[in-house]
Amino acid sequence: MRLRLNGKERDVEHVSTVEELIAHLGIHRMIVVEHNGVILAREQYPESRLSEGDVLEIVHMVGGG
Repeated sequence: MRLRLNGKERDVEHVSTVEELIAHLGIHRMIVVEHNGVILAREQYPESRLSEGDVLEIVHMVGGG
């Protein structure tokens, strides 16, 4: 399936939800996910289905001072 992830086209296989995509990408940090213009709560990741052409922005938190 082809997605637009953080502004770039990306082909991914064997993922059908946002939660599976995050695991596939190996992301283990605190993140915020926007899926087709909607910011998702973490609880929504398992139920948020992906479709061909979806647009996602994944942003991780950075601490500092």
